Amino acid sequence: MAQTTYETESGAKVFGLLAEFSNPHTLTEGAKKIRDAGFKKWDTHAPFPVHEMEESMGIVGKAIAPMMFVIGCAAICGAGGGYLMQYLINVDYEIIVQGKPTSGAWEPFIPVTFELGILFTAFGSLLSMFAFNGLPRHHHPLFTSDNFLRCTDDAFFISIEAADAKFDYDQTKQLLSDAGAMHVEVIEES
Repeated sequence: MAQTTYETESGAKVFGLLAEFSNPHTLTEGAKKIRDAGFKKWDTHAPFPVHEMEESMGIVGKAIAPMMFVIGCAAICGAGGGYLMQYLINVDYEIIVQGKPTSGAWEPFIPVTFELGILFTAFGSLLSMFAFNGLPRHHHPLFTSDNFLRCTDDAFFISIEAADAKFDYDQTKQLLSDAGAMHVEVIEES
């Protein structure tokens, strides 16, 4: 099925819809309805953490396994690379530790191996966080909405992207209204 591109009357491309909810409870209930409708590219926005929002959105632990895999691979590459580097250096230039040659000894290689494992784990964590959060994105289309600026103060929102396969402008707007939204706004691509 081909993705439909939505445009406003002025010809601007539609990023999605932004719906305002009155309180955390209606936001949570609205999130359950959006989840049950099968949307994948949507998010909730609130001025403080809303309990059980992850369960309402159906995202409990979904990003943890791939992120841990990336971090684990980075740690293994760092530690393995550190050990291999020292071993290969020791072949041509034997390292003397406390007056004894290190041929066949693995113990002197542990500090560098450990530190490179930690360093690569930190970089793997940072890069996987950037990837899973869609960063760097210097300006999000939601920031063009004056109404959305209240999200850090006293407002609760659900945003649904037009890039979602289930997105249909009229049906999605009706779904948000039925879910308890007080106001539904069209967000243009910036």
